[in-house]
Amino acid sequence: MNEEFLQLIIDKNLNEDILLGIFGLEKENARVDKDGKLALTRHPKAFGSKIENPYIKTDFSESQIEMITPALDSIDEAYHFLETIQDIVTLELSDEEYLWPSSNPPALPEEEEIPIAIMNDPIEDQYRFKLAEKYGRKRQLISGLHYNFSFNETFLNRLYKELEYTTSYVEFKNDIYLKVARNILKYRWLLIFLTGASPVFNKTYLEKCVESGDHFDEESYFFPNMNSLRNSGCGYRNDKPFYVSFNSIEEYVHDLQSLIESKDLLSVKEFYSPVRVKPARRNDYLQELLQNGIAYLELRMIDLNPLYKNGISKETMQFIHLFLVFMLLKHDESFGEEEQKVATLNHDTLSKEGIKGMLHDEDNRFVSMEEKALEFIGEMEKMVQVLKPYDKQLFTLLEIQKRKIRRPELNFAAIVKSEIQQSSYLTYHMDKAKQYAKESLENGYLFIGFEDLELSTQILLKAAIKRGLEFEFIDRDENFIVLKKGDHTEYVKQATKTSLDSYSTVLIMENKVVTKKVLKQHGIRVPDGQAYRNLREAMADFEIYQEKSIVIKPKSTNFGLGITIFTSSFSKEDYQKAFKMAFEHDDTVLLEEFMTGKEYRFLVMGDEVVGILHRVPANVVGDGIHTIDQLVHNKNKDPLRGQGYKTPLERIRLGEVEEMFLKNQSKSRIDIPPAGEVVYLRENSNISTGGDSIDFTDDIPTSYKNIAIKSAKAAGATICGVDMMIDNIEKEAMETNYSIIEINFNPAIHIHCYPYKGNNRKADERILDLLFGRIK
Repeated sequence: MNEEFLQLIIDKNLNEDILLGIFGLEKENARVDKDGKLALTRHPKAFGSKIENPYIKTDFSESQIEMITPALDSIDEAYHFLETIQDIVTLELSDEEYLWPSSNPPALPEEEEIPIAIMNDPIEDQYRFKLAEKYGRKRQLISGLHYNFSFNETFLNRLYKELEYTTSYVEFKNDIYLKVARNILKYRWLLIFLTGASPVFNKTYLEKCVESGDHFDEESYFFPNMNSLRNSGCGYRNDKPFYVSFNSIEEYVHDLQSLIESKDLLSVKEFYSPVRVKPARRNDYLQELLQNGIAYLELRMIDLNPLYKNGISKETMQFIHLFLVFMLLKHDESFGEEEQKVATLNHDTLSKEGIKGMLHDEDNRFVSMEEKALEFIGEMEKMVQVLKPYDKQLFTLLEIQKRKIRRPELNFAAIVKSEIQQSSYLTYHMDKAKQYAKESLENGYLFIGFEDLELSTQILLKAAIKRGLEFEFIDRDENFIVLKKGDHTEYVKQATKTSLDSYSTVLIMENKVVTKKVLKQHGIRVPDGQAYRNLREAMADFEIYQEKSIVIKPKSTNFGLGITIFTSSFSKEDYQKAFKMAFEHDDTVLLEEFMTGKEYRFLVMGDEVVGILHRVPANVVGDGIHTIDQLVHNKNKDPLRGQGYKTPLERIRLGEVEEMFLKNQSKSRIDIPPAGEVVYLRENSNISTGGDSIDFTDDIPTSYKNIAIKSAKAAGATICGVDMMIDNIEKEAMETNYSIIEINFNPAIHIHCYPYKGNNRKADERILDLLFGRIK
C-alpha cells in the first residue's frame, strides 16, 4: 500500500469520499425449459427492441438474456435494481421457462441448433456469426456478471487539485483508472478465487473439456482444483493471449487498433480482457476513449453465483468495492508485456491448482498463493483501519475472505460443488432456478428499492423498464416521474395522471355534483340526492331520510374517504356522526340514495375497458373461536396487505366507521362469530378501506362496458375508474338495472394488475400503449 498516498487522503479529509462510487451491474442468463435444457425460443417480444432497450437485451444467443442496471449511487441501489429487472424478466417468461442461475451452460443441443441472436443490424448479425465460427456456439453460452464502477466525481476533482496535476482533468482520470486496471489485472487471481462459483459443468459442453474432466455422475463434470470454469482455458477467453498496453489511453487504443488491422480481433468487443476501461458513450469505443477519456471500469471476471438469486451477493459487491479502492491506494507497479504474462500465468495456476498453488512473481520466483492472499487481505484491513476504523461490518467482511483462503472448502465454488455432488448438475441448478422464479412471482408487484412509492407507480415503472423506457423522478414524494423514449417525453403523476387528461376533465371527475350533472346530460343513470354546505342544513333533513337507504360522502373525495352507507334504519346520532366525518374531507357533503345491486369498478383507458373488479367490502370469516378483532388481526397478516397503497390489498382497520357498521348489525368487535359466518365491516367496498378485489372482466356483458366508456367520454376522460352498481350481471344493461355512482380521476391500477382473485389485466402496459404506442 502506498502509505504516502493514504496519508494524503486522511490529511485532506478524503477518507469518506474515497469510499463513494457509482455502481452498475450487467448480468447474462441463459433461458431454459423445465428440464434444464437450453430454451430455443426467441427473445421475448414484450421487451421491445433488442438494441434499444437499455435494461433488457439479448446476448450472443436468442436464448441468452442480458440485464443491465443504470449507473447508481450505491451498491444497494444497483443490487435492488438488478433484482427488479430479474423479476420483470422472470414474470414475462412462459410457465415452462426459467433463468439458468449458473455461468456454466445448461444442457445444450448440437452446435448448429443453438440460435444466434438476430439483431436486425447487418454489422451486429455478421459479428455474431463470425464469433460462432471462431469460438463455437457452445462456448458463447458461458454467462457472467459484469461489475461496473467509477469513483465519485467530487472525490476525483478534489484529488486532482490536491495532487496538483499539470495535465488536464481528463488525463488525470485516465491515469487513475489505468492504474487501478493494471493492479486489478495483476491481482485478479485473488478476486477470481473469492468470487468463482462455476466449478461443475454438463456433459453436453465442449467435448475436449468433458473428456479431460472428472465426473460425479454421467452428467456432472469438473476439474479437481478449478473454482471457475468460465475463467479457465475451457471458459470464454480469446483463443490466444493478447498483451495490450495499459500505460496510456493512446497506447491502449493503438494496440487494439493494431490487433483489429492484423485480423487477430474481429472488433474491439472481442478483446476479452478481465477488465475493460469504458468511455461514457457506447458509440465508437476507441474514438470516445481518445476524445473524452475513461468514465468507468468494467470487471468481467465475476461468475454468476447460483447461491444467490441475483447471481451475486451484496457482501461480494462490497468486497469488490473495497478491492477496487485498495487498487487505487496500492503502489503503481510496472505492467508491461512480461508482467502481463506473469499475471496470466498466475490466473491459470489458480485455475489448475487452486489457492494452494504457487504464485509466480516478475523475477520468476515462487511464493504460496495462500500466503500472498492472506498478506493482501491484511493490507486491506490496514486500509480500512485508517479510512473507516469503526466500521465493524467491513472488518467482518474481510475476516470472511481470510477464512475462505485458509479453508477453501468454505468458498462459493466449494459449496456449489458439494451441493451438486449431493444431487446432480441439472437437478441442482433447476431447483435453484425454480426457487428464484417463485421469489420473483411473490414479489411481482414490488419495485425493490422503490417501496416508498405508491404501488401503482412501482408497477408502471416496472412496465417502463420492460419496454425499455428511461425514467427519472421529478418529485419522488409526490410519485411524479418523467418517462422518455428518444425525443418523446411524458410526465406522469401517481401512474394515471397524464397528459392524456385535461385539467378541466380532472375537475369534473373530482366534483361529484358536477359529475352527476354531466352524466345525466348524456342520458346516464345516476343516484338522486342532495348537497349540504353545513351540518345544520343536513340535520334539518334527518326525518326525510330516516327510513331510507342512503349514502353520505364528501363532494370531492377519493379512495373511499369519509363515506358512510346506511342500508337500514339509523339513529340521529349516527346520521350526525356520518356527516361530521364527511365534512372533515370537504366543505360540501352529498346525501344520495343507496343504489341496489353490487358495485363494480370499471377501469377505462382510451376506448376500452381494461379491467372490471367487484370489490367485496372489508370482511372476516368467523371460526367460532376468535373475536372479530382477532380475526381482523389474523387476516391482516397476509403479506399482500399493507398500508399506503404499497401492496395489492390494504390492511383492514377497526375504526369509528367500522364500529358503527358493526353496531348497525347488533355486533361489536369483541363478538365471536360462528364458524363460516361472513362478517362485513363496511358497506363501501373500496380496496383502500380493506376490501377484497375480484376480477370480473370476462363476466360482465359488453352493454355495461359500453356505458362505462360512454361515462368516461362524457367527462372527457381518457383514463378513469367508473364505479357502477349492477343489479344482476346475467342481464343486459337497461335504464333501470344499473347506476353510475362515481367516476374517479386517479384510479389505482394495482388492483387490476394484482387482484385478490382473477387475472392480471396489464393496466400498466395499457397506459404506456396510450402514451408511447403499442410494441410492434
